[in-house]
Amino acid sequence: MSEDIRALKSRLRAEAAARRAAIPRAEAEAAALAVRDRILAAEIVPPGATVSAYWPLHEEFDPRPALEALAARGHTLCLPVVIAKGRPLAFRAWAPGDPLERAAFGLSVPRWDAPPAVPEFLLVPLLAFDRRGFRLGYGGGYFDRTIAALRAHTHPIVALGVGFAAQEVAKVPALPYDQRLDDIATERELIRIADFL
Repeated sequence: MSEDIRALKSRLRAEAAARRAAIPRAEAEAAALAVRDRILAAEIVPPGATVSAYWPLHEEFDPRPALEALAARGHTLCLPVVIAKGRPLAFRAWAPGDPLERAAFGLSVPRWDAPPAVPEFLLVPLLAFDRRGFRLGYGGGYFDRTIAALRAHTHPIVALGVGFAAQEVAKVPALPYDQRLDDIATERELIRIADFL
């Protein structure tokens, strides 16, 4: 059964990546600003929370406008770093204007000597999502392991998926280790997952 789900996920990844690639650049830039405004207006980031996001690759949704606005509100920021295959991500402190360096998979990450950080609010990338809070990533399981590890800590975290409305699907096939997002923000709406469970 799990092999069938993995095959279905692989097919859905290809379809989702093609849909995302078809979004015109101007629409993608406008969507990033709309999501920023939606996050700020909803006031869903707890005061003083350390916020993590990701540096976008290729046609990925761009969380940087939201990050910059949250930094302006006084939030400490951090970005994820791949430590090793099969391990949760680590996080290093970062602020707008700080230098980045190239890492595995073509990722841009804070310099190796940036201080470690533990996020309390995560902006999570996705290829596809559903209203149950499940997301489809690239298949490495890094964010699922990371969210699970952070949720095992004593302090609460919030995992907010950010993406384009066009990335929504009826149902993302899920395996036992897949972690639900708490909410999802797109250019059209803030989806409160608890409303659909």
